Amino acid sequence: MKVGCHISIRRGYLQAARTASAIGADAFQYFPKNPRSLAVKEFDRRDAEACAAFCAENRIVSIAHTPYPVNMAHPHSALRDATVASLRNDLEIAEACGSVGIVVHFGKSKETDPLQGYKNIIQCMNEVLSGWKGSTLLLLENQAGEGGPMGTTLEELISVRKLAEHPEKIGFCLDTCHLFASGVWRKGESAAWMDNGARLGFFEHLKAVHLNDSVYPSGSCKDRHANIGQGYIGLEDIRTFLGGLGGTGLPVVLETGSGPDGTHRSEIGLVRSLFPK
Repeated sequence: MKVGCHISIRRGYLQAARTASAIGADAFQYFPKNPRSLAVKEFDRRDAEACAAFCAENRIVSIAHTPYPVNMAHPHSALRDATVASLRNDLEIAEACGSVGIVVHFGKSKETDPLQGYKNIIQCMNEVLSGWKGSTLLLLENQAGEGGPMGTTLEELISVRKLAEHPEKIGFCLDTCHLFASGVWRKGESAAWMDNGARLGFFEHLKAVHLNDSVYPSGSCKDRHANIGQGYIGLEDIRTFLGGLGGTGLPVVLETGSGPDGTHRSEIGLVRSLFPK
C-alpha cells in the first residue's frame, strides 16, 4: 500500500507532490481548490501536469478531496447546479494532476421522504459524470453519523453506486474514523465488518483509505480524528484492517495532526510498520 497524508497546494500542485516525496510519503491528498467554496477554479494546467509527471516518475499516488460545502443530497436548485459545476471542476483538476479520484462525502438530506435524499445523490452523480471521459473517479466517502445515519453503511455506498448511470466511474474512499464512530466497526470486531464488506463486493471498488483513529468510542457518531494508536480504534484493530486489505496498492492517507517536526513523517513510518511482513 501507498502511505501519505493531506498536503497543502498553497505553493502549487507540483510542490505538493514534492513535499510528499520529501517526507517519505508515496501517497498524498490535496484540496484541488479553496476547500470552503463551490466556486469553479481556473487552474494552472502546466503545474497540474507537472505534478502528474513527478508522481508517475516517483511512483506517488494522489487523491483530491472536494470542498466542504459539497452536499450531493441537495434537491435540484441553484445550489445543486453549483455543486455539479464544482465537482466537474474538481474532476478536471484531479485528472490533470494524475489523481486516482476525487473524494466526496456521501451527503446529508433534509427531505421529508428519506428515499428522496438518496435519489438526489444519484441524480447529482449522474449529472456530474454524464459525458466525463477522464480516468479520474468520483470516490464516495462513508460518513460518521453526525446529524443522522445517512451514508454510514457499506450497503448504502454499494446501493447508490449500483443505481447510478455510470457505476464504472464511481469508487469508494473508506474513512476508518467515520466507520468506527458510526458503530459499523466495533472495538475488537474488525473481521465482522470486513467479512461483510467482502460479501457485498465493497473492496472491489475501494480506491482509497482515510486512515484515522477515533477520539470517541464506537457508536458515538462524532467525527473527531485521533492520531494512529492514540484513539479508541487502537493499533491492533488498525493492524488487522491493514492486513485484511493485503497488497492492493491503495493510497492510505492520514488526516491526523502533524508530529513535532510539523510533518507526518514519523506517523507514516508507524503505519508502514503495521503492514504484514
